[in-house]
Amino acid sequence: MNVAVPTPEISTPRPFDVDAVRADFPILSRQVHGKPLVYLDSAASAQKPQAVIDVIRYQYEQEYANVHRGAYWLSETLTGKYEAARETVCRFINARSDREVVFTKGATEAINLVASTFGNSLGEGDEIVITGLEHHSNIVPWQLLRDRTGAVIKVVPVTPEGDVPLDAIKAALSGRTKLVAVAHVSNVLGTVLPVKDIVAAAHDAGAKVLLDGCQAVVHQSVDVQDIDCDFYAFSGHKLYGPNGIGVLYGKEVLLDAMPPYQGGGEMISSVTFERSEWAELPAKFEAGTPPIVPAVALGAAIDYVSAFDTQARVAHEHDVLRYAMDKLSAIDGITLIGTTPNKTSAISFMLEGAHPHDLATILDRSGICVRAGHHCAQPLMDAFGVTATVRASIGMYTKHEEFDVLADALERARELLI
Repeated sequence: MNVAVPTPEISTPRPFDVDAVRADFPILSRQVHGKPLVYLDSAASAQKPQAVIDVIRYQYEQEYANVHRGAYWLSETLTGKYEAARETVCRFINARSDREVVFTKGATEAINLVASTFGNSLGEGDEIVITGLEHHSNIVPWQLLRDRTGAVIKVVPVTPEGDVPLDAIKAALSGRTKLVAVAHVSNVLGTVLPVKDIVAAAHDAGAKVLLDGCQAVVHQSVDVQDIDCDFYAFSGHKLYGPNGIGVLYGKEVLLDAMPPYQGGGEMISSVTFERSEWAELPAKFEAGTPPIVPAVALGAAIDYVSAFDTQARVAHEHDVLRYAMDKLSAIDGITLIGTTPNKTSAISFMLEGAHPHDLATILDRSGICVRAGHHCAQPLMDAFGVTATVRASIGMYTKHEEFDVLADALERARELLI
């Protein structure tokens, strides 16, 4: 398969109106504990628009079959939709062709795929550079690779404001650096890393670059050709799509050279008891029955998001973020963790005298959903000298008024807990 992805017809973007957007998400109209739902945990998993829910239901009710293998209408129809979803992803991130888009079960699997295949090229003393704000999914796979190859992991520290300076990353690079693996946007702090400059510096040092894009593709346009990264991983469930689906983008020349990640059906062109031949990209990395309906639904989620003017959507989210930062910082006893202006979507904070888990439980009684814990970033918590934070995160449907509700609930919680 080598499909040149056609450029879609230009259509007028849908005007961005947050109230109209919220009407597309059925769950946002419900109540929790008798209070209107205030969902501020989109960084963990975003809610789903009706358009995505309808696609999932329709595919299982009306057009479900296995893909690629069936010579009958149901299979051929769903195969077409499955591959059309791949083309949608390809356009969304501006990959060169759909051969560079591999469907996985999530971003974690996408990163592990690279660690288990491209990672075979690393040897003892070769270096992997990561940063101090990485999610565990962009730490542990490299530790496993280190343990089996003798490679060395170098960690670039985070500043007290939550930044990772480009100069610090450049200083960590050497002639032994083979891979730089960094988050595009921090899931804890919302820090936006200068990924295009990081990629250029890494390439100058002879290294390849993997970007964890889970938090970035939701809140900004991503052009993998412009960034020039070698690998880019993201998940569907944070992008208003279903869970169980993720994407690995990889430059075709690298994917071609990498061995398969798993063996089984679909990823082969021929099998004998003596040897097997691998299928062409991207099938080589999609062993077994793929996440069919989740992939189609991810395509629907991307279509939904892409229907809006991107600048208007991003501007709304940024405006809500600035409002929220000002609102929370004005509360006595609140400490914001990660105050760099180079951020988006997520706010981590502490309330003096209150454990984050206790605080999140109290907020839940007001219908407010926030995340409490180490957010799968324990080394980052250690760097800030805390064990956990409360995180409030923003989606395209988040309103300013929801942070008014949060601020009022925090004031009441402060009186209860302090």
